[in-house]
Amino acid sequence: MTGIAAIGCGLAAVGAGLGIGMIGGKAVEGIARQPEASGEIRGAMIIMAALVEGAALIAIIFSFLMK
Repeated sequence: MTGIAAIGCGLAAVGAGLGIGMIGGKAVEGIARQPEASGEIRGAMIIMAALVEGAALIAIIFSFLMK
């Protein structure tokens, strides 16, 4: 693996970690403000986390293919 591909993989992993962390934090804030909406917030959080993880996986695959 070349250096550029390694940097791309690292950036994708860091970006996904930050994104999922922000999603989780905002979901907890939302549930704290409106506990009755916790089911809807939790469902939206899981969907968004999956989309962020999918985008990170695609970025990692592209960085491997571009080496």
